[in-house]
Amino acid sequence: MKTEAPRPILLKDYRPPAFLIDTVTLDVALHPTATRVRSRLGLRRNPAVTGHEPLFLDGEQLQLEQIKLDGRTLSADDYELSPTGLMLGKAPAKTFTLDITTVINPDANTALQGLYRSRGIYCTQCEAQGFRRITYFIDRPDVLARYAVRIEADRNEVPVLLANGNPGERGTLEGGRRHYANWQDPHPKPSYLFALVGGTLRSTTTTFRTRSGRKVDLAIYVEPGKESRCGWAMDALKRSMRWDEKRFGREYDLDVFNIVAVSDFNMGAMENKGLNIFNDRLVLASPETATDAAFEAIEAVIAHEYFHNWTGNRITCRDWFQLCLKEGLTVFRDQEFSGDERSRTAQRIQDVRLLKSRQFPEDAGPLSHPVRPESYVEINNFYTATVYEKGAEVCRMLQTILGNAGFNKGLDLYFARHDGQAATVEDFLTCFADATGADLAQFKLWYRQSGTPEIVAQFDYDAHRERATLTLEQGGRASSAEARRRPFHIPVRVGLIDRKGRDVPLKLESGNGIRDGLLHLTKRTQTFRFVDVPERPVVSLLRGFSAPVNLTIDRSDADLAFLMAQDPDLYNRWQAGQDYATRVLRKAVTEIRAGRRPKAPDEMIEALRGILSDDGLEPALLAQMLTLPGEADLARAIARDIDPDAIHKACRGLRRQVGTRLARALEGIYARFAVKQAYSPAADQAGQRALRNIALGLLTARGRPEDIARAARHFDTATNATDEVDALGLLAHVRSPERTRAFEAFRIKWQHDHLVIDNWFSFQAASSLPSCLATVERLTRHPLFQPQNPNKLRGLIGVFAMNPVNFNRPDGRGYEFVAGKVLEIDKFNPQVASRILTSFRSWNGLEAGRRKLARDALTGIAKAKGLSRDVQEIVNRILAV
Repeated sequence: MKTEAPRPILLKDYRPPAFLIDTVTLDVALHPTATRVRSRLGLRRNPAVTGHEPLFLDGEQLQLEQIKLDGRTLSADDYELSPTGLMLGKAPAKTFTLDITTVINPDANTALQGLYRSRGIYCTQCEAQGFRRITYFIDRPDVLARYAVRIEADRNEVPVLLANGNPGERGTLEGGRRHYANWQDPHPKPSYLFALVGGTLRSTTTTFRTRSGRKVDLAIYVEPGKESRCGWAMDALKRSMRWDEKRFGREYDLDVFNIVAVSDFNMGAMENKGLNIFNDRLVLASPETATDAAFEAIEAVIAHEYFHNWTGNRITCRDWFQLCLKEGLTVFRDQEFSGDERSRTAQRIQDVRLLKSRQFPEDAGPLSHPVRPESYVEINNFYTATVYEKGAEVCRMLQTILGNAGFNKGLDLYFARHDGQAATVEDFLTCFADATGADLAQFKLWYRQSGTPEIVAQFDYDAHRERATLTLEQGGRASSAEARRRPFHIPVRVGLIDRKGRDVPLKLESGNGIRDGLLHLTKRTQTFRFVDVPERPVVSLLRGFSAPVNLTIDRSDADLAFLMAQDPDLYNRWQAGQDYATRVLRKAVTEIRAGRRPKAPDEMIEALRGILSDDGLEPALLAQMLTLPGEADLARAIARDIDPDAIHKACRGLRRQVGTRLARALEGIYARFAVKQAYSPAADQAGQRALRNIALGLLTARGRPEDIARAARHFDTATNATDEVDALGLLAHVRSPERTRAFEAFRIKWQHDHLVIDNWFSFQAASSLPSCLATVERLTRHPLFQPQNPNKLRGLIGVFAMNPVNFNRPDGRGYEFVAGKVLEIDKFNPQVASRILTSFRSWNGLEAGRRKLARDALTGIAKAKGLSRDVQEIVNRILAV
């Protein structure tokens, strides 16, 4: 059942703005419940638009006090006010000035969009459409203006006053009780990049010298007492700035770069020009409070938001349909940075794991949309893995097809041609075509067609002719908006491996050359014939995951084991292991559903044993290779008639068998990489800890008393957050006194740290124990649970909604619980509610009983009155299958 949806916004309906805003002067007097915003807008009619359209300014939840046109106060008869904005029917023919005074209530802003106040800190979040909650404005990304901002506040209540750009004059008022600060941003920007922060904050500061010799003042502002946990974020910022200069020639362009970390924030971080605002979990770190994964995330997100300075700020999006233009490109850039800072192969594996776990299910379900969508109801719902992670893969393919030199040449032209502009995907691709002479018309389909392409490969060998033949056929599920899917340009990196594990030189029968083993699949079916192949090779396809596709090829277990041991492409060694384990797990699910007890084949166990003994593999990569497919991975592979209980038993059983049959080797790894030095978040140490903790997890999976005791000792003796938290995560799945004691000890130790205690909530929500739902229901009433804090909601409700076995309880109570929470959260924070709701995206692939129960829960949401646009759009799309 679908509720009547609001009218969608369509890409094809884009029209340039009838008016442009060249300058914005803001005077913001902060007050908890009555902040007064005075804006002066320098407007002009857009010469590119004919006619005399009225001026419409977006505005929501604003109290209008006054409006002046060129200094003349307007009466209520001169304009039309509505809940969505302000219409001025008789705007001047050319240039004019509007002075508008509005009053807003930051304390009442629980949606955390626009200007809000939380924990005593004033903060803004204007992407995508939050600026209209601050003042009346043409709130769209293709209206770029230069901003001058004055902030005024009580000096004791709000000692720190920050905005975009460079700092200007500061002073005191009313005998020192109030003070003000001026900020000037010399670069034109859209309203979504406006930022303002005020509050009691402390800073960590340093400087950075750009390659041209300019000094930039760097500062990270945090709540008092947390300054000592900013060092890693500051180091990551400086490394990001230097890397962007060396890799892409991008130099920072302001006198200051400020970061503010706040506790209540809907997103991970926001790239506002010169004033990045972060969720504090992505800034604050110390060995005792942050895991290696947290350190890596901080490094990556700091880099991501800084890289936006050029790919998002200096060049922004013409409209929100072009969101991938800034996000996909910037994710690609931060992935490249992380690859250079850490193990490139291990980083690539992590990126692909994320893509396959988040984006592939999105592509396969009712929330599927192109990298550049054609329509939306609520733009907040399109901050998706498709836009971000798949968008990054499209950029990576572009680099693969053009080569590094060609890609860099095209990107340089893009920066030069569109600096200070709001651009489109077409603008972006045209720069690469112009710079390299490449025809990218077919490649553009990656931005226009939804779904994950499927490649079916067939490989044959003719010993008499010493010829190998590879046939590739591409297909995939077309979306309902596509009458017939057109073939993509898919870069397929290939290798042929002889029996000694060496790559055979690639020579095509046609005489055409192959650069870096790269084949270009541009038709529905193509055949490639390789000559001078003296013996039957094993084919290695999609090396480095050269394209975001699903691959089907008939391989024997022996071939997969060979690739696990011998493929010169380390990524494909990992992929072969995943394919082999997935094959074993799928068979195990079938046997479990038939009442039989599955056994892992000896060949797979021996292949893993061989990997464990390979001294040539760095620990970070070995840890990835020992990480077996999870329950969500297996559900995605099965796709239809999914039985979460059988999947859970299969995955648990395989981990138990690996832990049992490789116990001696795993115990050796655990002992070898015991802590022997002071903690460092650097890649080499992090890789060693990851490998040791993977070994601990596989041993713990056996479930023996000595294994549980080992995990408990690991928790008790941990000298860093990584070991402590990993052990807690393992104990979450076992019934034992050790589990109870560890969780209680963790709560007592960390109850006063709102970030670390999130682990305590999350691991209980992720538990596979039957008592999980009752525990989560109890935790929603726990004194440490903050029911309106986005991190707490995601860490408890969001994590439970991704719990494969307990969210999908056969009695449907998991669905009922999450659906009820979505409706509760929607009343105060629609953005968080709609994100949690997406956990239902794969409901139609479940077995019949659960499928009906999930649909009932979704229907209950759809029937509810007063739904936000965010939730209404998602529930209607999920049910429309």
